[in-house]
Amino acid sequence: MSKRDYYEILGVDRQAPADEIKRAFRKLAIQYHPDKNPGDAEAEARFKEAAEAYEVLSDDQKRANYDRFGHDGVQGGSQFGGFEDIFSAFGDIFGGGSIFGDIFGGGGQTRQKGASLRCELAIDLNECLTGTEKTIGLKRRVACETCDGSGAKPGTKPQTCSMCRGAGQVSQTQGFFTMRTPCPRCHGEGTIVKDPCAKCSGHGRVIRKTEVTVKIPPGLDEGMEIRIPGEGEAGPGNAPPGDLYCRIRIKPHKIFSRQGEHLFVEFPISFPQAALGADIEVPTLTGSKTVPVPAGTQSGEIIHLGGQGLPRPDGYNRGDLLVQVMIETPKRLSSEQEELLREYAKLDEANISPKRQSFFDKVKSILGQ
Repeated sequence: MSKRDYYEILGVDRQAPADEIKRAFRKLAIQYHPDKNPGDAEAEARFKEAAEAYEVLSDDQKRANYDRFGHDGVQGGSQFGGFEDIFSAFGDIFGGGSIFGDIFGGGGQTRQKGASLRCELAIDLNECLTGTEKTIGLKRRVACETCDGSGAKPGTKPQTCSMCRGAGQVSQTQGFFTMRTPCPRCHGEGTIVKDPCAKCSGHGRVIRKTEVTVKIPPGLDEGMEIRIPGEGEAGPGNAPPGDLYCRIRIKPHKIFSRQGEHLFVEFPISFPQAALGADIEVPTLTGSKTVPVPAGTQSGEIIHLGGQGLPRPDGYNRGDLLVQVMIETPKRLSSEQEELLREYAKLDEANISPKRQSFFDKVKSILGQ
């Protein structure tokens, strides 16, 4: 019997990002969980099928092989022997040691990760080009040095909670479901501090001013975020720290505006330069470049300078510099300039350009002349 397409099983398209695949699997896993469908062979099969699909599509290398070669590219299929294997393999989706964590019970005590922090970093276009490092100051909770984060007075230890027996959770069974909630006595810690540390008052954490150096790669755009693992707040009871998320803000530039990896600049030229052609010196982020303006250039036309923009966020290639030439009309003329222009105007009336002639012909046709 041929296997169904993994994308079809999860109900996602082939371009679906990792988080969408994860959500789709979570939804199916809850729907076909054996505790919710006791004795239902079809639900059991669908559950295992979804787990196998997720096992492949959640792994970048396996997914690439599957996209290229189909099921032949991932010979062997699922490596799970039974439900317990499946539960333990996907604990990261729901938290805890079980695929369903607190939703269906099991898996033991879950250590609560510390809170994540967010900040904003402002960089200029030159820093977008080369990448940079920024040092930021933070106020955050860190593990208390006096008690090593335990919250207990030095020389003592936290005691195991008698209500949850160290699990940090208590269970309530309702029909097919076992609901797990934080223990009301120890508030989910699994332990109780009898003799609290004087420095942190038994919390195990204190607020400190700290500095973090953030490496900013080239090519980031407005609103993108950098994640620095483990630089958030310390978790309670020596649990792992959270992460730091830095949102990028791009400072306005005096000359250039940004369009993705491309830069845009308006460059004024004179009428003679546009009509006769000229070489102009155009600024870039790394110096000036000589750019030829072809004879007959019209105001608003764009000249592309390949590779003079910003790097792409993926590190491949650079964008272009888009130079929009704008013909500048002088506000004051010398008598000689005015005389020459009037002479040119007389000649211009006698020699209408093809584009203008075409426009006037259209106007005459509309007016019925």
